[in-house]
Amino acid sequence: MIELTNLYMFIAVSFLLCLAPGPDNIYVLTQGMTKSKKAAIITTLGLCSGIVIHTAAAAFGISMIFKTSEIAFNIVKFAGAAYLIYIAYQAFKYRNAPLDLSVQNSSSELKKLYIKGFFMNVLNPKVSIFFLAFLPQFVTPTNGNVPMQMITLGVVFMVLTVIVFSFIGVAGNMLSSKLLEKPSIVKYMNILTSFVLGSLVIKLALSNR
Repeated sequence: MIELTNLYMFIAVSFLLCLAPGPDNIYVLTQGMTKSKKAAIITTLGLCSGIVIHTAAAAFGISMIFKTSEIAFNIVKFAGAAYLIYIAYQAFKYRNAPLDLSVQNSSSELKKLYIKGFFMNVLNPKVSIFFLAFLPQFVTPTNGNVPMQMITLGVVFMVLTVIVFSFIGVAGNMLSSKLLEKPSIVKYMNILTSFVLGSLVIKLALSNR
């Protein structure tokens, strides 16, 4: 059982972490601006689905592998970097494509966005280590069932992330009318997306355990 004071503190800190500008929420923002509200929300759900994996890994000690094994950490790190390079390349390649919300809201396109978000999150070992270091700070071992406490905290973090990121994506979409008036803005947003992802690749590739 999680102590209420710990839970309240965890919610406050998690909310601030979700709001802090970073590659994930900026990516969701650009999805909302250049695609649609639905695209931003689906991307958010994809990213947050990865949190389930990281929470389970932290709760049951799997992510200790990343903390203790440099080889395992590097394998996942460079796999994630390679995937982000691919997404960045796609965004840059189609930077001049016109804004077409009917296409962006198709089931196949939304499925691709979900998968992209999921792998962006899962293939980042730093996230796994973050959860391994972050969640235990709000766990009370004397209250028993530590894995369940960590899983509960992970679920809370995931719900908060879905709410905050979805809000960011929807807010970005409110600016999409400007994009329809000035199609050239889409080009620069796609370039921004590729730049953000490229920056994340560099940061991920240079990260240490």
